[in-house]
Amino acid sequence: MASDVSLARPLVAGVVTALVGFTSTFAVVLTGLRAVGATAEQAASGLLAITLVVGIGCIVLAGRHRLPITVAWSTPGAALLAATGAIDGGWSAVVGGFFVSAGLILCTALFPPLGALIARIPPSIAQAMLAGVLLPLCVAPFTGLVDDPWGVAPVLIVWLVASRILPRWAVPLAFVTAIVVVAVELSRTGAGTDAATLLPRLEFTAPTLTVGAVVGIALPLFVVTMASQNVPGVAVMRSLGYTIPWRPAMLVTGLGSAAAAGFGGHAMNLGAISAAIAAGPDAHPDPRRRWVAGLSAGGTYLVLGALSAAFAAVVLLAPAGVIPAVAGVALFGAFGSAVQQAIDDPGERVPAVVTFLVAASGIAVFGVSAAFWALLAGLAVRGVLHVGRGPR
Repeated sequence: MASDVSLARPLVAGVVTALVGFTSTFAVVLTGLRAVGATAEQAASGLLAITLVVGIGCIVLAGRHRLPITVAWSTPGAALLAATGAIDGGWSAVVGGFFVSAGLILCTALFPPLGALIARIPPSIAQAMLAGVLLPLCVAPFTGLVDDPWGVAPVLIVWLVASRILPRWAVPLAFVTAIVVVAVELSRTGAGTDAATLLPRLEFTAPTLTVGAVVGIALPLFVVTMASQNVPGVAVMRSLGYTIPWRPAMLVTGLGSAAAAGFGGHAMNLGAISAAIAAGPDAHPDPRRRWVAGLSAGGTYLVLGALSAAFAAVVLLAPAGVIPAVAGVALFGAFGSAVQQAIDDPGERVPAVVTFLVAASGIAVFGVSAAFWALLAGLAVRGVLHVGRGPR
């Protein structure tokens, strides 16, 4: 009996990890994929592909290393796509960018100096770029509230109340509220959806390589995934007493990203915030038994993958402003953390502010997105201000 209870705790922790991770940010993934040119079917395929490889990645890493390792899709990467918008070459070029990003993740496993190079990007610059990318999405709940108060207000009210009493479930409950709003809207208008669209389906897109996609999508996607997910993920696990096997983790996440790329999946990485649920004391008092939570999370992601088409259909049927509101509140925490880290050091504040403003501007030069120019501008300003002053 005691062993059953002992096993139940990490199993439940894994299920919670996957449910919170999926329902909190899948709307961000769909928003990002649609923004860069995916059709509704291609976006649904991308969500399915990335969910499946995340599930398999959790099972492989947790089972192989007997550690509560969880992986997730790159939420900052999805937000980056939403801020980037359509690029020259269309969706096939975007898919090409996904493949290049996956290749770079693999290179960090095969060639450690590349990972060291990314680590040399000042955290203030990387976080400022992320904050600038997230800003338009975080503003969406409030612009949506003005445009559609009856649809958006319930989402924000439930999110706020849940943040007070059930903070971990605030965003999932906001999404449940969005489903209710959609149901009310459908009953009022009589609209519906074809039952065939509720069935999960992968749709392959042949990639093409363009300079705009490589520089404007692949490189920024790689940087935000590494700096905002993989590096913090390692730190979170270390704080809980676990050492992540870096090379195997990068191999699994790089190969998983590559496997999902052709079907529209953008990038996968080590879990950061969600990692604490599966690897923390609540999962099990004995750290040696928490690895079961990683397996449980992986299995739950595979089940959610089977339901992903239905989730995508809800997004498609929702009134304008409702789903962006859910995506926005899901990113409030990430935005606040990014801003704090960007301006925490007074000596790095000016370069960080420049980086943030360029990223938030949404400018695109030569078909290259603002995220790349933001990184370039921030590093240039930092170089000018710090030249001759020695290492910081």
